[in-house]
Amino acid sequence: MSIFADKHCETKTSLLDPGEVKSHLQEISPEWQLADDEKSISRTFKFKNYYDTMSFVNVVAMVAHRQDHHPQMVVNYNTCRVEYSTHSVGGLSLNDFICAARVDGILKI
Repeated sequence: MSIFADKHCETKTSLLDPGEVKSHLQEISPEWQLADDEKSISRTFKFKNYYDTMSFVNVVAMVAHRQDHHPQMVVNYNTCRVEYSTHSVGGLSLNDFICAARVDGILKI
């Protein structure tokens, strides 16, 4: 279980430095990828069918609502790409890793 899974997003957050980003990436699933510009992290989730995909999307939406931190999602028949970035700081904040860890936890339920 990630050290971020029990944390909550904060309204006031700050930009992480590259060392913090690399350290935090080690605390979430290795399937999360750092963007080339190092301003976002993303992961593509695969499912059996559309129903399972949409069920996942709805739970991610619930996490986003509760944390007040919303990802960009690209949804297809059996995949969903979830991308986190904190636009207010122009890159990655702790909130992105908190939500990524919570999304990872969805699959363990």
